[in-house]
This record gives sequence, C-alpha cells and structure tokens, in this order.
Amino acid sequence: MAQHPSALPQEAANSPPSSQGSTAPRAIDALAGIWADAGLPSQALANAVLPDGPVVLPSSFRVDLAAQVSIGAAALAAAEWGRLQRGPAQSVSVSRLDAALECTGLLSVDGRIPPTWDKISGLYPCGQDGSQWVRIHANFAHHRDGALRLLGLAPGEQTEREAVADALRAWSAKDFEEAAARAGLVVAAARDFTEWDAHPQAAAIAALPLVSIERIGDAPPREIRPAKPDGRPLQGLRVLDLTRILAGPVCGRTLAAYGADVLLVNAPHLPNIEAIADTSRGKLSCHLDLKRSDDQATMTRLVGDADVMVQGYRPGGLADRGFGPEQAARLSPGIVYVSLSAYGHHGPWADRRGFDSLVQTATGFNRAEAGAAGSGTPRALPVQILDYATGFLMAFGAQAALLRQAREGGSWHVRLALARTGLWLRSLGSDAAGLAAVRPALEPFLETSDSGFGRLAAMPHAARFSHTPAQWTRPSMPPGSHPARWP
Repeated sequence: MAQHPSALPQEAANSPPSSQGSTAPRAIDALAGIWADAGLPSQALANAVLPDGPVVLPSSFRVDLAAQVSIGAAALAAAEWGRLQRGPAQSVSVSRLDAALECTGLLSVDGRIPPTWDKISGLYPCGQDGSQWVRIHANFAHHRDGALRLLGLAPGEQTEREAVADALRAWSAKDFEEAAARAGLVVAAARDFTEWDAHPQAAAIAALPLVSIERIGDAPPREIRPAKPDGRPLQGLRVLDLTRILAGPVCGRTLAAYGADVLLVNAPHLPNIEAIADTSRGKLSCHLDLKRSDDQATMTRLVGDADVMVQGYRPGGLADRGFGPEQAARLSPGIVYVSLSAYGHHGPWADRRGFDSLVQTATGFNRAEAGAAGSGTPRALPVQILDYATGFLMAFGAQAALLRQAREGGSWHVRLALARTGLWLRSLGSDAAGLAAVRPALEPFLETSDSGFGRLAAMPHAARFSHTPAQWTRPSMPPGSHPARWP
C-alpha cells in the first residue's frame, strides 16, 4: 500500500503531547492501558510507534488520538499474531494524521461521492420553546417511515424536514425518544454529560471493560499455521463477518488488510448503505437467508470452519437462529466470537438499537461539543469516531482473544459497545482549542482501485508494518458476489 503524502508535520515517535492540551495522554500510554487490560505482554509495546502530531479534525475531543490508538492496538496485535505464527518480527507505526483521515470514511465511486445522510436524518428542536433536541436516524427507509408515522406524517421521500420540525414541537425530546424505542426505531434525545451520567445505562456501561474478553468454552489451543514467506500476519485465518453499516464492517476490513480471509454474509432482503463499497475492500461477499433451512445448514458449515465470527445484530438475534456465542463455540471449539452493541450488554438499554450519531447525542457529546464552541445548538463530532474506534478495537479484541486461545485454549467471546467506546473517548480528555483545527484537503490521500461497484476511491489503512504492508488483495464487491464457502 502506498505511503501517504505528508500534508501536516509529524513530531517525534511516542513523544510528549503537543501544546494543544497539557492533559493529553501520550498515545503509547493510552495503548498500553488497552493492551494490559487484554492480558497481552507489555514487551510488545516496544514495537509500536505512535508519534504525536497537530490536531487534524476540528473537535474539542481528542478524536485524532482515539483513531491513532485504536488502529495502533489492532495493528500491534496483528504483529504479535504473526510472530506467534513464526512470521517476521516487525514493528508497526500509525501517524495521527493518517489515522484521523481513515476515519473520515471519504469515498467516491466513478467520481461520485455518495450522500452521507438522508434528508430527514439529523437534529431537531423539540417542545414549544425549542430548548430540547432530538436526533432522528433515517438512512434506512423503514426507519425513516417509522419515525414519520410516529409523528403523524406521510411516509416516503416526499415529506420534508420542515414538516418533521413542525410535528416535533408537540413532543418532548425524551418522550419521542421513548416512543420511538418502543416502536423499534432509532432516535435519541440530546443530553449533557451530567444527565447521561445519572442515567442507569451509564452506570451499567461504566462497569464494563472497554474490550470484554470472556472464555465461554473449553477447547485445546488450535494448531499454529506457519506463516508464508513475506506473508501478512493473519494469512490463513478465517473470519465470518455478519455485520452491517460501519463499526463491524470496519473490523472485518481491518482484519482483511492484515491477511485474513474475511467472508461477509448479507441477507438478500436487508438494505445496505453505499459505504459498503468502502468497507467491503479485501472481503469475499455472499448472501444467506437464515430463515431458510438450507442456508442455515450452509451457515453451520461456515461457522464450523471459522476461526473468528463477528456479528452486530440485535442482542439474541443470531442465537434465535442457532448461531449465538455458545452455539458457535459448540460448532467450532476454540472459536473467537465478537459481538457489537450500541449501549452494552447489561442495563435497561441493553436491547436498544443505536448508531454512532445517536449514541453521541444520547450520551452527551453533542451538547459538550456545542458548549466548547459557545453554542446552544448540539454539534456532532467531526467524524463517526465511535464507529471507527470501536471497529478497530473489535479487530484488536478478536486478535487478543486469538492470542489467548493459542496460549490457553478455550473458546472466547469478545464484546464491545459504542457507548463504552464513548466513555473511553471522554477519558482521553478535551480541549476547546481543538475546534480551531482546519481539516486538510482529503483528495490527495485517496487511493483508487477497481471494484464491483465501479472505480473506487477511498482512504488507505493507516497502520504501517515494517515488513508486511497492510493491503487489500481482493476487490470490493457487491453483496452476493461470491459463493457461501471458504476459499
């Protein structure tokens, strides 16, 4: 993978933080905490190079640092796995600039940049005085139409934002949030940090580790596969990717960049967003409908031969089809099963649906970012950093569990939540001066490739390996392009 052009100066590797905030932790120290919590050997940290640098993305939160550390964790774990497989010992480096730019998710297909949001998605004032705010996520038509019906409006593309804004004046933000949740929709009321920290779900999240790694079954250590000469560290690993939208697909895309065989499984009746052209790089992509008995049998065979299974469906959804974590461990003893949720697996909101933008709103980030900017209007973070950082940490957690499986045996369940990643982002501190940063022009950093969607331009992976460059050797292809089998 080609090196990026350098648009911003970089400071010394693992250097003290720059003047943007005296309380900013060093990236290597933030990585060391994640690494130790996963039970991994501290001596490996000497192989990570995470240089400090100026703020890239305008925010009062250390979004760039979160991107750099989460990518660094995933890359260093891959290097450790490669060393265990008797591959070359190597160092990894992640510049803060490259990490931040990867998290912008910029892409184009045949020169066209897809729209990020449906016109109904976004923040709206609620109540007669407009002091409350709510965010609606309407990128899927069924979510959009459900929210419109709840407001007494006509479903479909013809309804405009102005009609939604008028209808929301009759609602309090939290009443609309609760009514939407009961209807299975995706809406969040804007809270500040004080309000969120008093919520019972915040207490449940605070009790969780950032990356939960739990042994769920007995199995002997799996056979170590000798690395191929000059091969990427995860070559030979089979990863079953049952995720959609962003965080989960970023996890699978990252593992594919490190050499894993990643098989993305979509259902033919489920909608997707256009970002799938970016997040499918390096993957095989098949269709299965788990309501069909023959497709269930195919999935059983796939799970039985998988090393890692990653899923981001509603809690219990795959277990109802026979493919929950304990069921997968019986089908494939020694498997690493990775689960993603919005608000964690304990607490009153454990079953609540959510996306990055909604979690930002519900847990206080939008209010805090606005306050740092001197505004009363909630303000989103500059990128979907909860999705991206969680996706990279999912890749890290999968590999950390693989390393433990190789050492201890067992089957393992790794769990992450967008809201818990948000709590970690808060722990990195904030500095209102970061809002003055000017995002660099992104086009010089894009790499282009042919894909099944057209000519794709998207951001490269930020991690640099000293011997085996991360790269996607399979082109991005639309869902259902490949047979449902391992290569």
